[in-house]
Amino acid sequence: MQALIVYDSYFGNTEKVAQEIGKSLGSRNEVKVCKVKEVTPEQLKGLNILIVGSPTRAFSPSPAIKKFLKSIPKNSLNGIGVAAFDTRISEVDIDSKILSFLVKLFGYAAKPILQKLVKKGGEPAVSPEGFIVKDTEGPLKEAELERAAEWAKKILAR
Repeated sequence: MQALIVYDSYFGNTEKVAQEIGKSLGSRNEVKVCKVKEVTPEQLKGLNILIVGSPTRAFSPSPAIKKFLKSIPKNSLNGIGVAAFDTRISEVDIDSKILSFLVKLFGYAAKPILQKLVKKGGEPAVSPEGFIVKDTEGPLKEAELERAAEWAKKILAR
């Protein structure tokens, strides 16, 4: 199995989740974990699994992840299992009623990432997932890395 995990991270939280997912998927010979700005188009060839993760920024993926998703040629992910995750503040931790309403209206980054991967031909391996940070800059809430490892196991089981 050849897997690529592409992520963007501002404060290190999304990177920690990406690294944990990579560790849970298998050996470094089979699984590459790359910051989005380091990914080359050649790395998308021969994959079985592509996982993309982003911090949620203004209810959507980071600009670098959006640019990466846009750069993927149409139908180039045919036959590849795809998955998406984000890091986010939990709805229950949001103090503002306005912000809470906006989150309900616009959501988080993982779902639109997965939708774009599917539009490029990818086959969803699991539902998109969000990993919770305590504040805008983190850190991750307790046990989120363990949840990331469990989510990765679901990808392997597909």
